Amino acid sequence: MAKRRRVHDRASRATGTVRELVAGAGTLLRGFATWRRRPGLMLFGMLPAVIAAAVIVALLVALGLNAEQWATAITGFAESWQADWRDALRTAVAITLVAAVLIGAIYGFTALTLLIGDPFYERVWRRTEEDLGDFVPNPVRFWRSFGDGLLLVLRAIAYGILTFLAGLLPLIGAVTGPVTGVLLGGHLIQRELTTRPLEARGIDGASRSAVMRGSRARALGFGIATQLLYLVPGGAVFVMPAAVVGATLLARDAVARAAAEPPAVT
Repeated sequence: MAKRRRVHDRASRATGTVRELVAGAGTLLRGFATWRRRPGLMLFGMLPAVIAAAVIVALLVALGLNAEQWATAITGFAESWQADWRDALRTAVAITLVAAVLIGAIYGFTALTLLIGDPFYERVWRRTEEDLGDFVPNPVRFWRSFGDGLLLVLRAIAYGILTFLAGLLPLIGAVTGPVTGVLLGGHLIQRELTTRPLEARGIDGASRSAVMRGSRARALGFGIATQLLYLVPGGAVFVMPAAVVGATLLARDAVARAAAEPPAVT
């Protein structure tokens, strides 16, 4: 009987987690509804993603055209090797460089878009808060925003390295690499986009975990859905302003759910 109850409890928790992941993706869809109500605001919110996409594409094209030269420069020590071995090494290095840059482009786009878009997304966020009501946004301090930007860059670099290493795992790398990239990218997106609405409510990094504890799966579902749409060609440009709105909805929901939770028994 006890074993059956444990199995039932695990199944219930798994079902609840899936339900929360789906609800998080639904939060992003609710953000897209703002295109109908405020198309001008959403077009304004697209600008940072357009700029970041142009920069990333230019870098990728430059690398693609010069990957062989880069590989030759890196493997200068192999100049005296037999031609077959030297060419095989340089081909492998070139492929590795392209793969590393593609992974970096995924995280780099997110980080660059958020860094460029801070004033743009603050306007989208403020208008969203005003439309929803029951809260008057406080100004976000410049140095706090600047510090968050630096942490974002460091976090994006670390996640890129982890994704690259996961892709190198024997046999399973072809699966673990993309899955790791989507999970870490989703985590990065939801964390950064919910920072502003949470901090405006006086919820800093120290209090964030407590507030988001009951909404972690929902936040991850939101982030994964956003990251997957990033992978669609041109999708990132259209999804970013909707993601800002969705993150605002997510943060408000997380705060309300945390407030409704019974206090912990000590």
